Amino acid sequence: MAKKVMITCAVTGSIHTPSMSPYLPVTPQEIADAAIGAAEAGAAIVHLHARDPNDGKPTQDPNMFREFLPTISKGSDVIINITTGGAPTMSVEERLQPALQLKPEVASLNMGSMNFGLYEMLGRFKDFKHKWERPYLEESEDRIFKNTFKDIAFILESCANNQTRFEIECYDIGHLYTAAHFVDRGLIKAPFLIQSVFGLRGGIGPHAEDVMHMKRTADRLFGNDYFWSVLGAGSNQMYVAAQSAVMGGNVRVGLEDSLWGGKGTLAKSNAEQVSKIKNIMEELGLETATPKEAREMLQLKGKDQVNF
Repeated sequence: MAKKVMITCAVTGSIHTPSMSPYLPVTPQEIADAAIGAAEAGAAIVHLHARDPNDGKPTQDPNMFREFLPTISKGSDVIINITTGGAPTMSVEERLQPALQLKPEVASLNMGSMNFGLYEMLGRFKDFKHKWERPYLEESEDRIFKNTFKDIAFILESCANNQTRFEIECYDIGHLYTAAHFVDRGLIKAPFLIQSVFGLRGGIGPHAEDVMHMKRTADRLFGNDYFWSVLGAGSNQMYVAAQSAVMGGNVRVGLEDSLWGGKGTLAKSNAEQVSKIKNIMEELGLETATPKEAREMLQLKGKDQVNF
C-alpha cells in the first residue's frame, strides 16, 4: 500500500506583501476561493492568516477570519488551520485571539524567539502600493519574532479546552527541543504535527543535510508520537518538499511560503503549487491523504466541533 502524504497549503501568510504578487489572496473572498481551490487540487489542510482587505496588511482580528472561514467550511471538507503566529509585529495576546475564539481543528504554534529577516526582499521588489509595506520589510533587520517559553505556554494553556491540535513550527534544531520540553510538561499531546521550516533568514538553512538533521533529531525526540512535515521558503519550496516525502514526511506549499511557480515565474494560485507537489508525490509512487484520512492520522476533533 502506498504511503499517504498530507499536503498543507499556506494560503496567504504575513511574510509577503500585496505588491510582490498580484496573485496573493488579500480579501476574504479571495482567501476563501484560494483555500477551496487548494483543497480541490489535493490539499488536506489549509493554513490561514487574515489580511485587511483595504491594504493587505496582516491582521489577527477574529472578525476578519469570520469573513472567510464559514465559506471555506461550507465549500470544502478541508481541515482548517489558523495561525497563532500572525506577524512578528504583533503581541502574543493579539496573535492568540482567532484560535482561542474560533476553536479550529488545528492551529499553528512557533517554538521560539528568533531573528526573522525579511529585509533582503527589498533587493528584489522596488515598488510598493501601500505605505506599510516598505517599513515592514526594512524594520525586520532589527526585529525579533518573540515566542518565549511563557508565550508558548500561554497559547497552549489558553487553548487546552478547545481540543485544538497544533502545527508545531520549528525553524531550527533548538525548537525541536523546546517542543520536547512542552511534551514533557504535558502541554503538547500525541499525535502532533511538527512543521520544520527551512530557508528563512534567521532559521535553519535549506541544505539537504539540514533537512536530514531535522528529521533525525525529531525521530530521536518524538519516536512514533508525531508526524513530520516541511516547508521550504522561496525557491527552496519544491525540492525541500520532495526530499521530505522521500524520507517519509509530509509537505507544505502555498503562497505564504513561496510566490513562485517555477524559476522566475510567479505562481498564479495556491492550487497551482498544490497540483505541482501532488504530481511530484505521484511520480514518486506516493498517494496524498484526503482531509478524512488526515483527520484520522492526527486524531482531530472534527469540523463540527469548531466555533465558526
